[in-house]
Amino acid sequence: MFIEAAPCRDDETLAVLAELWEASVRATHDFLNEEDIQSLKPLVREALKTISGLYLLKNAENAILGFMGAADGKIEMLFLRPDARGQGGGRALALYAVETLDARCVDVNEQNPRARGFYEHLGFKIFSRSEKDGQGRDFPILHMRME
Repeated sequence: MFIEAAPCRDDETLAVLAELWEASVRATHDFLNEEDIQSLKPLVREALKTISGLYLLKNAENAILGFMGAADGKIEMLFLRPDARGQGGGRALALYAVETLDARCVDVNEQNPRARGFYEHLGFKIFSRSEKDGQGRDFPILHMRME
């Protein structure tokens, strides 16, 4: 596995990333219903086009296994294909963000204990909580920071 910056955001790459996001969310975000997922899809597509730091996790065959968005010292998003989970790719992306991009913060859905545990295992700690997510919905967010 290797990580590369994604300067090119052509329609084909964006479609692959959006599909990967959806598969990942369906495998890990069981607190979201179908309406939630459908409402998030256009927001994710827009974020993928505009986030300044987008990084792809690829295998030896150059297939995208996951991606991470990081900006302004924060991991904004990190998603893996369901069949790529548990193989060290998420850890590689997160540590790349910490060690190379100096990202020290991340937000995690409170209803996603696996994500919380993942980041806590890497050394992130909760420093605050919001009752609603960034879209104003009733999905509490844990704000985490690595000292």
